[in-house]
Amino acid sequence: MNTLSYKTISVNKETAQKEWVVIDATDQVVGRLCSKVAKLLRGKYKVTFTPHVDCGDNVIIINADKVVFTGKKETDKVYTRYTGYPGGQRFNTPEELRKRKDGADRILRHAVKGMLPKGPLGRRLLDNLFIYSGTEHKHEAQKPKAIDINQYK
Repeated sequence: MNTLSYKTISVNKETAQKEWVVIDATDQVVGRLCSKVAKLLRGKYKVTFTPHVDCGDNVIIINADKVVFTGKKETDKVYTRYTGYPGGQRFNTPEELRKRKDGADRILRHAVKGMLPKGPLGRRLLDNLFIYSGTEHKHEAQKPKAIDINQYK
């Protein structure tokens, strides 16, 4: 038979090639940035992508407080959370969240979480995301490489 035979590569936790990457979020649109970050966390840009395994990269986002929203989302978009008590529904806009100490972290983490798979794998992938408001981060020992997020689709 004159056919080529290829084996499907299935990665597991031990054979996954995970890297550390740094992304500068200055003047990036929230939704577009987070969709690319979710793909990096998932490992979709890799040739060895396996759907049921954490084979994505560890992502560090710096300058998270400089992300932007398009249109009037800064004042009109509403984030809803619930305290667990009767009448405990709380509403915040991105404008109000930015005034808090961890506001930019909450905005980006909420957007990325919605783009990851639901369940144990998605929760594990979200642990690979590190968000910082300034330019400094504490992961220099991992030697992360800086990437231009605009080159990804």
